[in-house]
Amino acid sequence: MVEPEFWIRFVLASLATWRVTHLLAQEDGPADLIVRFRARLGNGLAGSLMDCFQCLSLWIAAPAALFVTRHLIDWMFTWLALSGAACLLERLGPEPVEIQPMSETIEGDTSHVLRSETIGAAEPHAGNSLASSQAGGQSYGEPDSES
Repeated sequence: MVEPEFWIRFVLASLATWRVTHLLAQEDGPADLIVRFRARLGNGLAGSLMDCFQCLSLWIAAPAALFVTRHLIDWMFTWLALSGAACLLERLGPEPVEIQPMSETIEGDTSHVLRSETIGAAEPHAGNSLASSQAGGQSYGEPDSES
């Protein structure tokens, strides 16, 4: 195989491996088909493989490596390289957002309410020299004398 053709196929196979693996491991899929499929697999071996991006990328990369090369030795290294590339691409993305249920509040519990106390003292007066020096010689609320 010509060198540029190999690298084009390798990049395409890497992106495809990442996309399919991400779809199967972390997305719901169209009409929630993928999430229902994962739920049917349960907690067994197949279900565990669907939950692990790295494990699943090995299985997705195996047929994708045939797109890149047909020689057995080349295929084995390409297979592992495609899985590795998919794992690296996965690490480049942001951490997934996890939505957790809110804890139930007990009636009368106000620990979830922000404190109504203010932090710090009231705003300094215009005659205060400290306020004038912090505001660059101008007190808050007074019009700018230069304009």
